[in-house]
Amino acid sequence: MSTLQDQSRPKGSLFSADGVAAPLKHGVFRRIWLASLLSNLGLMINGVGAAWAMTQMTSSADMVALVQTALMLPIMLLSLAAGAIADMYDRRIVGLAALSLGLVGAVTLAVLAFLHLITPHSLLFFCFMVGSGMALFGPAWQASVSEQVPAETLPAAVALNGISYNIARSFGPALGGIIVAAAGAEAAFICNVSLYIPLLVVLYLWQRTLEPSRLPPERLRRAVVSGVRYIAHSPSIRIVLSRTLVTGIAGGSVLALLPLVARDLLGGTAQTYGVMLGCFGMGGVLGALNISTVRDRWSSEISIRGCALTMGAAIIVLAISRSPWLTGAALIVAGTSWMVSVTLFNIGVQLATPRWVAGRALAAYQAAIAGGVAVGSWLWGHVANVTGVEGSLIIAGVTMLASPLLAIWLRMPSTDGVNIDATDPLAEPEVNLAITSRSGPIVVEVEYRVAQDRAREFHDVMQKVQATRKRNGAYGWSISRDLADPELWTERYHCPTWLDYLRQRNRATQSERELHQHAIGFHLGPEPIRIRRMLERPVGSVRWKDDTPDRGGSDVISLPGSANSGV
Repeated sequence: MSTLQDQSRPKGSLFSADGVAAPLKHGVFRRIWLASLLSNLGLMINGVGAAWAMTQMTSSADMVALVQTALMLPIMLLSLAAGAIADMYDRRIVGLAALSLGLVGAVTLAVLAFLHLITPHSLLFFCFMVGSGMALFGPAWQASVSEQVPAETLPAAVALNGISYNIARSFGPALGGIIVAAAGAEAAFICNVSLYIPLLVVLYLWQRTLEPSRLPPERLRRAVVSGVRYIAHSPSIRIVLSRTLVTGIAGGSVLALLPLVARDLLGGTAQTYGVMLGCFGMGGVLGALNISTVRDRWSSEISIRGCALTMGAAIIVLAISRSPWLTGAALIVAGTSWMVSVTLFNIGVQLATPRWVAGRALAAYQAAIAGGVAVGSWLWGHVANVTGVEGSLIIAGVTMLASPLLAIWLRMPSTDGVNIDATDPLAEPEVNLAITSRSGPIVVEVEYRVAQDRAREFHDVMQKVQATRKRNGAYGWSISRDLADPELWTERYHCPTWLDYLRQRNRATQSERELHQHAIGFHLGPEPIRIRRMLERPVGSVRWKDDTPDRGGSDVISLPGSANSGV
């Protein structure tokens, strides 16, 4: 597509730089997006088959609601590990392996249903297996979106992924209802199996450009810990995840109880359930198509509040309605509000997270939304057994209406900023001691000389520096002031090993580098700040031969560089 053609499109059109369809100009994204649309369509058809099969096997509301729990719970349980794997290994290979796992579960479910051997518990188990495949696939797929489109179209790409899911939700359930009514649940399971294939093929053919890492990948356990630590020391991400969890719990009532709404409140069949799910999905498409307008006109907090109030009212209407037309309209409104909310949460996480931990942050987001839906499905199913479907939905709607009160303590951060990775790597620090990558702990001390009248200002900046050190891998951080020389300040922190220290200093984003430079700017005098990097040694651990590498392994590290080539 030529530059002239691009410029001829008016700003705000679908394919302009800020248009929701702009990412489709990029071939890799377009192919994966279309294939994922088919895959999502299969999952929706599979969900209709599973939910309706459960209603045919049992009249228990909590067992019906557990179908959604079985599909969503793996995302909550496996997301952090899945995110770590997505950050550690080739995301294309991870996606292929995850889809293969889901395909095995889908094939087994279809075979058992065809042979009439399926039971409520086996249905839940293989739904859990399909959900596990999607839990592993999600972080790798979402984290790779930034590799498929330019940064300026990333929000539109996130919205398009939501549109893909909701186009499938709009037509998949209705199609699933027709398939189930015509040929039974086993036909829906078989259809899901066939729609896995295009995405597997597209991912297999994707020639992903790998960026070689300067450092070896982390081990899984440490990678998970690094992800948790990053989130724990990132206030904006913690807020988004907390609000996402609450929205998922309250909003999960819709998907969990919709089969019972169709059967008990509307007196319908599988087709009715499919049409009602389609209405919810249509609302989701409307929400995703208008996400750019919402972001331009209102702040994240105002948008999330509006969505919560609108969806809460729609859930209450859903509870009291006995008309398919009114219920369908309420579901369109609820779907629109739901999609705007979850897309804003998703964009907030993606734009606030550097690439090295993107998979883990997105996994945490998925865990929050899926965990909320899973817990909510279980909760509202049990409430429905006590109060009935109508009472359970009314309580859920009131909960959603009250959720904006969270802004008193957890106000949504802006989603406008982009956390850009630093482009220039730091020079390696000077090492004159024979050590290995596993040598540690490493102690780093940074000495600043600061004018006394700027002490408070410097201390405030260093509190922000503390957060960047900790979320990138440091621990035991402290800042101290010399009693005899009040201008002298010493920053001190630890890293578990030498390799962890190298990772920590190379993870800083461009904005974090600028913050560090701001702190260095307080330093007085012609001499640069002084940096000491020391190997902490317990009693009796020091080797007496100078040529013996310290602490295990054969990979001796002796890297040239300046002693002051970065903190």
